[in-house]
Amino acid sequence: MRLTSFTDYGLRMLMRMASAPDRAFSTAELASEFSLSRNHLAKIMQRLAQAGFVETRRGGGGGAVLARPAHEIRLGALVRLLEEGQPLVECFAADGGGCTIDGRCFLKARLRSAEAMFLADLDRSTLADIALTRATAA
Repeated sequence: MRLTSFTDYGLRMLMRMASAPDRAFSTAELASEFSLSRNHLAKIMQRLAQAGFVETRRGGGGGAVLARPAHEIRLGALVRLLEEGQPLVECFAADGGGCTIDGRCFLKARLRSAEAMFLADLDRSTLADIALTRATAA
């Protein structure tokens, strides 16, 4: 299974934020720390804020903070949110994709089961479990 860069970057940002839950992080600061596009991170931050995982504040001392404690945020929920609209395979798309063997394919059910098990396993862990340690976060 391969996650999109959107999810990868979102998880990195959240891991960093979980390492210092009492401080606000700007997207510019996180982009610099991870050598990523500020614009791309801003889009990810917006999605996380809309879903209630982070709160954003404008102005001096502003930035983003976790909206709830890291131990209450399940990794499966984060991956589901960040991968929304990105089907594992083409035939999982809302319109069924361009699959020519639909209705005769036995792979689709196996992939759905594997995807469900993958997400269920992630649901067993929280953001607190993967927070960056102080040594790697500095």
